[in-house]
Amino acid sequence: YLLFVFPGCRLLAVELTSSNTKPVVQEFQSVELSCIIKSTVTPDPRIEWKKIRDGETSYVFFDNKMQGDFATRAEILSRTSLVIKNTTRMDTATYRCEVAAPSDTKTIDEINIQLTVQVKPMTPRCTVPKAVPVGKTASLHCHESEGYPKSTYSWYRNSEPLSPDTKTNARFQNSSYTLNPTTGTLVFHAVHKGDTGRYSCIATNDAGFAKCEEQEMEVYDLNIGGIIGGVLVVLAVLVLTTLGICCAYRRGYFANSKESGESYKTPAKPDGVNYIRTDDEGDFRHKSSFVI
Repeated sequence: YLLFVFPGCRLLAVELTSSNTKPVVQEFQSVELSCIIKSTVTPDPRIEWKKIRDGETSYVFFDNKMQGDFATRAEILSRTSLVIKNTTRMDTATYRCEVAAPSDTKTIDEINIQLTVQVKPMTPRCTVPKAVPVGKTASLHCHESEGYPKSTYSWYRNSEPLSPDTKTNARFQNSSYTLNPTTGTLVFHAVHKGDTGRYSCIATNDAGFAKCEEQEMEVYDLNIGGIIGGVLVVLAVLVLTTLGICCAYRRGYFANSKESGESYKTPAKPDGVNYIRTDDEGDFRHKSSFVI
């Protein structure tokens, strides 16, 4: 349809604005979600706030009162703006301010406010190998999952930061490692004695940082000569043991003796002795009879 506006007449419509449509706040602090009525002729417009998170919509302010857990930690400021106290990570969402003004030509307007609640990183979990032989690969890991936005990671050896790029820093040109600030993984491709030290990791985001305790990594020389010598000694012991057993068999030390086996048999009856079992007692008794 056509809408004619006569000279000197103004189209009356409710209109909203905001001083900040993308506020950022740290967890447990307060934040104001700005919703300002720029124009309206309705004396008492209806105000509603909704929260949209993960595709689900719920009421924050409806029928002139706070809803859900916002009832104890939120309030309306200057008729339309929303103040959330003691924010949590679950408050990160899109908030929609809706105003209905029946007396206006355009009766409804809305504005979206994107709230970000930053969460400080928790103490990261660090994994450092205790001992690694020279020339071998060593992997160190650092991670935490509570911080928002996601943390980035930096590694330290003996309280000094490790450069992410060894090629641009002369101090680390002798080290062959790769540091990934996003995953927190530090990989030494071939460790050397200079890589021995106390290692720690710091997780950082816009809300703060957290550090894990230092852990010692020792790089030791692999004694090839000692290992070969030990193997030869073991082989010599095995050879001598085998020869000794063979000699013992040849000399009959392990042969079964028939005489020794007979000692477990019932002794032969001596001459002139007969064994008689009595009917009354059921045991064995013997009577001697002499052969004349």
